[in-house]
Amino acid sequence: MSYKPNILVVCGRNKRRSRTAEHLFKNDDRFHIRSAGLSPQSDRKISETDLQWADTIFVMEPEHRRKLSALYPQFGLSRVEVLDIADEYEFMEEELVETLQVKVNEYLKIRFGA
Repeated sequence: MSYKPNILVVCGRNKRRSRTAEHLFKNDDRFHIRSAGLSPQSDRKISETDLQWADTIFVMEPEHRRKLSALYPQFGLSRVEVLDIADEYEFMEEELVETLQVKVNEYLKIRFGA
């Protein structure tokens, strides 16, 4: 795959799930990745610039998709994929890492053939 999509990973506060995804895939040659949170207390709060940059947006829960739509209705939801990963993991917890690897790789295979 010569084209490298930009992937934004979003969770509540950008402390555990989305940060784990960014850390896990930061050196992946198939795409560029960054993470952000929806909460004002996020380590890195999502911005319009992030949404403009992203080709695909992964959110952890359906509620994140709704919040994203409410915060930025002008962007639509066609690029938003829900990973369905509950907020029950610590940063880089083994089960979270395995779940992210399976779900992100499955999506990339379907979407980009990578």
